[in-house]
Amino acid sequence: MLNPLSILLVTVLSSAMAMAVLGSLWRAAIPGVGYWISANAVAIVALLAFALQGHASRWLTFVAANGLLAFSLLLVLEGCLGFLGRRTRPWAAYAGLAAVLLGISYWTFVAPDFNARVALVSAYHAGLYAALTVILLRGRPSNRPRYSYYFLTAAALLLCVGHASRGVIYGFGIIVQSGLMQVSASNIIFLAIGILAPPSLSIGVVMLAHDRLAERLERLANVDDLTGALARRAFLSIGDALMKASLRGGSPFAMAIIDIDSFKAVNDTHGHAAGDQVLIHFAAFVADSLRVGDVFGRLGGEEFGVLCPATTTAEAVALLDRVRGRLAALAPADLPRGLRYTFSVGVDERRRDESLAQLMARADGALYAAKASGRDRVMAAA
Repeated sequence: MLNPLSILLVTVLSSAMAMAVLGSLWRAAIPGVGYWISANAVAIVALLAFALQGHASRWLTFVAANGLLAFSLLLVLEGCLGFLGRRTRPWAAYAGLAAVLLGISYWTFVAPDFNARVALVSAYHAGLYAALTVILLRGRPSNRPRYSYYFLTAAALLLCVGHASRGVIYGFGIIVQSGLMQVSASNIIFLAIGILAPPSLSIGVVMLAHDRLAERLERLANVDDLTGALARRAFLSIGDALMKASLRGGSPFAMAIIDIDSFKAVNDTHGHAAGDQVLIHFAAFVADSLRVGDVFGRLGGEEFGVLCPATTTAEAVALLDRVRGRLAALAPADLPRGLRYTFSVGVDERRRDESLAQLMARADGALYAAKASGRDRVMAAA
């Protein structure tokens, strides 16, 4: 039959393995990972202190061990808050931890009562797991896969129920026990359930961290790193989808190709850092000036594109000309380094049974016509 000591040592091993896995993610600078690594380290110290019961001071094996184990779970909670971008600290949980330490000390040295200690610690753990469940359900990003968040939520919920049940059973004296290392069927069952906590939480947080890495890779593939606009591949992919939807629904669909005028002169005269600032300013300005539903992307260099669903050529020309006029009206203080710049635009509308590449070629031709006509203007394809 398993004994409590062997279960504690297996749990120590699982926490050490979790630290090794999470440590591999340290350099990725994912919010929360530092807390999760620390949580496993603290849990290992706590479990080793529990294993010394009968061989070391009760301050270490009872008070410190229980306090450290509770603190390790609190660190998991802190890590999840940081991972989800929450800046609040769980001060109520820290106050609860202080109360738990006082209660453990009282029922260890003043009025020794193992059942009371178990009930108190179980109630605190159940509360933290309940808080973790709520935080994950409320904080899950709507644009990310659900599986990793739901896995950790389910683990936290099951552990909450397990600790709450243990607290009720010991608190009402349904099971009477004298110590944690006592070999009994009920104690082995609860400790066996407890052994699942560190690996379940560690698997869950590792899944969250890998989802964050996947999100970063997706962003690198789909978003231009300098301007924050859609990258060319993502822009064209969305354009294909919007164009097919336009063909199915019979609605108009316009495309605009935009080029910043005389951009090479900006780089040559003021340096590439100034050129980058112009690109960043331009992208943010245009993105803020477009309508909901319009799609903005960087095609390369100083060339950008706009997709305008349910929009005719005339409407797209009017839209981009308003943007051009707004940029021209900006005060020097609102421009990067006070540099005034202009842009030219070519626009055309989808024709029947054609590809996005064909539409893009005509809009590009209109852009060259705008450049040849003197720049700083919006022109529709002939």
